[in-house]
Order: sequence, then C-alpha cells, then structure tokens
Amino acid sequence: MPLRAICLDLAGVLYQDPRLLPGAQDALQRLRATGLPLRFVTNTSQRNRSQILNDLASLNLAVDETELFTAPQAAHDYLTRHQLTPYCLFHPNLKEEFSDLEGKPPNAVLLGDAGRKFNYEHLDQAFRLLQDGAPLIAIGENRYYQLDDGLHLDAGPFVRALEYAADCRAIITGKPSPAFFEQVLADLGTRPEDTLMVGDDVHGDVEGALNSGMQACLVQTGKYRAGDEKTITGEFRLEADIRAVARTVTRLLE
Repeated sequence: MPLRAICLDLAGVLYQDPRLLPGAQDALQRLRATGLPLRFVTNTSQRNRSQILNDLASLNLAVDETELFTAPQAAHDYLTRHQLTPYCLFHPNLKEEFSDLEGKPPNAVLLGDAGRKFNYEHLDQAFRLLQDGAPLIAIGENRYYQLDDGLHLDAGPFVRALEYAADCRAIITGKPSPAFFEQVLADLGTRPEDTLMVGDDVHGDVEGALNSGMQACLVQTGKYRAGDEKTITGEFRLEADIRAVARTVTRLLE
C-alpha cells in the first residue's frame, strides 16, 4: 500500500515518563526527512495541551502545535458542539482546558484519568447523573499506562464500571474512536489506507487504526507486553521501537 502520512503516539513511542526513548530524536528527524506529513495523537489526560507541548520542547522534539491532536481537545469539541455542561472527573491539569464549559448545572459526565479522584464519592456522583439521563463522555478507554515503575490503571476500567452500573454506553472521544481518527485524517487530507498509525497500545492505537481502515504498526516499547500482537486480528507491522519504524518507512519509500 502507498504511504502518504504517519500518525505517532507519544508516550511509549517517543518518550516515557517523560524521558526520551533511545533514538527517538534521530528517528523523528529521519521520518521528517521523508517529506511525509506527521501528526502526533495522544489520549494522555494527565497533562494539558500546553504541558504536552512544553514536554516535547524540553526533550528537543520539534512538534508544531498544529500537528498535535489530543483526546481531551476532542472531548471539549464534542461537549461544545452538543452544548453540554460536564461533571468533570479528570486530572486537575485539565481544568483550565474546560473552564469555559463550567457555570451551569452539569448535564453530562466527562471522564478522564482522574488518578486519586477515582473514589466512591466522585464515581457515585457521576453514576447519579448518568441515572438521570446524562451522557457519559470518556476521553479514552485505555486499560493501563506505563511509568518507570510499571503499569498503572488508566481510565478504561472506570469507564466500564460506570457503563455497567448505569446501563449505558460511553461516547469515546479519543483513540480508538473512529471519529478521532477521522478528525486527524481530515486534517492530513489523506485516505485511511494511505496513513500509518504507530503506537504501543495494541488496542487503542493498532486495533483502533485498523478498524478505521488505516495501516498500523505496534512498537515493542512503552506499555507493550510480549504477546500483545496475538490478541487482535488484522495485518499490521511489529517493530522493536521508533528507530526500527523510521528505518522501515525509509526503506519502503526508496
């Protein structure tokens, strides 16, 4: 298949916790040298957009603001379009990104990675709103994320808990939602089959991309665990890390 553009996850692909993964700078430069447009797509909901851009700059990863697509921003866009006021259960770092939607009694539940805010009181409040008919908007449904000390629970298990308790289905605004990938593809102006998604999450990144008709590549860094590639169906690449991805892409374009 032809390759016209590349989408890259951030955590687990270019950096971790945040420190550069080996060869990430050189690999990114090599990918840019191909002339293919790049987009950086992340479900991260513990850092706001400005913090992510600052993190990238501090690591000497040259990413333009227009190239960054975040699941929290997609959630904000969804809430705005549907004129919803959210009860926010997410990390404090995201508060400023949603401050313009506050001020009215909540008629929706917005769930991100809330960390220690995932307690009975907050989950019960969310449940009660859902029981009254409020929609559940989830920034993502990742099961876990990787830090230097190992894996940690992400928002996905709490999304499922609220879905079960309130007998509802969450609207996912980030990966693996087809709507999220469609937004990125529209910005790129490329067809799904001509666009490669590279990530360390076999479900959110790879399976989500495949379900959207994109090419996909799973890297064996970040949250990857041996055997992940056997848990989904479909054709996709498996590479050791972003350096191997850059080498493969360069070879394919020669």
